[in-house]
Amino acid sequence: GWKMDKTKIDWADATWNPVTGCLHSCLYCYARGMAKRYEGHDQSDDSAMCRSSLPCIELNEPLKVTRLDGKTTNAPYPFGFKPTFHRYRLNQPMRWTKPRDIFVCSMADLFGEWVPTEWISAVIEACKAAPQHRYLFLTKNPKRYIKLIQAGILPLNNDRFWYGTTCENPMQEYFFCGRAKTFVSIEPIFAPFTGLNYFDTPPEQRVDWIIVGAETGNRKGKVIPEKSWIDELAYCSAQQKTPIFMKSSLRGIMGVDFVQQFPWDK
Repeated sequence: GWKMDKTKIDWADATWNPVTGCLHSCLYCYARGMAKRYEGHDQSDDSAMCRSSLPCIELNEPLKVTRLDGKTTNAPYPFGFKPTFHRYRLNQPMRWTKPRDIFVCSMADLFGEWVPTEWISAVIEACKAAPQHRYLFLTKNPKRYIKLIQAGILPLNNDRFWYGTTCENPMQEYFFCGRAKTFVSIEPIFAPFTGLNYFDTPPEQRVDWIIVGAETGNRKGKVIPEKSWIDELAYCSAQQKTPIFMKSSLRGIMGVDFVQQFPWDK
């Protein structure tokens, strides 16, 4: 099948995309470019498609696409970057018997305001059905985590479920919870995180892991981080005994100070 691991996600060893597409408009988004590149599907009667509230699309079976070489394959992004629920992918984690660290929905924001709660519930149930894996979630809309916890949908007190928040600047709100594993992904880092509020807060408001990375791709105006920004984060995280994971994009900048720590290795 079409390999989902082309995204160079080095803090997980598998990606799984039961939902694809996103309505955020981040300038540096690699996922939008990839979805556009593999957009399209063969003309069909669209019997596989049941539209819920547009622009969200549900597929009960994959749509097909015929490539230039004449081979027919499953269309990975039939509707480009429109939010799409690939229901037929829900059993993928069950089929992976060997335990993996799975980044769930690397090609979407599963917790965007536009995502139907029923989609999220179905994804969480699929995770629970394959408890051999560790599931890592990431959102720019951490308030949705709180709503879903109040609704009894997100598992708590379960170290197989990790809830992450993407932060580009130190003022952004992030999700922490004493009854859940949480992390922040500072990627791409656009500025120094001086006086980062994660480290000034009481221990119960801190996250369990910090991921940091530089902007990738060739966007005009791309921000190249300074080593001092990353050094400061590494110093603060060491003081608080919070593991820090520097993405490969920082290897050249950090040199001998490059580290990749995982919280479950502690």
